[in-house]
Amino acid sequence: MEHPVTVIDSLSIIIPAYNEESRLPGTIRGIEQYFQANMPGFLEIVVVDDGSKDRTVQVTKEFAASNPHIRLLQNPGNRGKGYTVRHGMLDAKADWVLFSDADLSTPMEEIEKLAAAVARDQSGVAIGSRALDRSLIGVHQPGMRETAGKIFNAVMRLTIGLPIHDTQCGFKLFRRDIAQQVFQRQTLEGFGFDVEILYIAHRLGWKISEVPVRWNHAENSRVSALNGIHAFAELARVRWNALNGRYR
Repeated sequence: MEHPVTVIDSLSIIIPAYNEESRLPGTIRGIEQYFQANMPGFLEIVVVDDGSKDRTVQVTKEFAASNPHIRLLQNPGNRGKGYTVRHGMLDAKADWVLFSDADLSTPMEEIEKLAAAVARDQSGVAIGSRALDRSLIGVHQPGMRETAGKIFNAVMRLTIGLPIHDTQCGFKLFRRDIAQQVFQRQTLEGFGFDVEILYIAHRLGWKISEVPVRWNHAENSRVSALNGIHAFAELARVRWNALNGRYR
């Protein structure tokens, strides 16, 4: 039987990174090992540094020196996760583009589920979801944060009308031509960008497959309570942009 990930001809993996020198080596090695075994075709790993103050840049350069399929992009200073992901997605070279958090909260092998979904549904976008099957969550977030996430997605559906149960899981796969259309229209640079890009894709008529994936909360997460508050405020910005035709 054909391996699910082989439906993807070539793949760029975008890893937004801010002060990730301790996690990056294990993350990059894990991605390399998985794809060497399951997808021997074209793969590139693009680490996008968001103005890190540690050795994130140096660590990435060391890996890139021994593997031509590893690239480093650098933001002009610390700009936020939304800016960082957009930077990488628009620079990707492969036919399909996945962005994944540097902590691999969603294990890389879960891409098999996303690949199977785009083949089954004939969709150009597939996203990981924690909400569709919470039994797949191995390590939960602290109680207040998990509750806030559920409230956020409920408010999102009421205000934006996007038929998605979990917009914030950092594991999303786009066909490259769709990514170009979507991320060129993105305006938000903070943690609310996930809602915006999915809203844009939906507004442009692209089918989105939401897929239950395994997920584990990572210690030292870069998402703070303040980020969460800003994300709520950014729902209003998406709504305002939509009403003003910003995403046409």
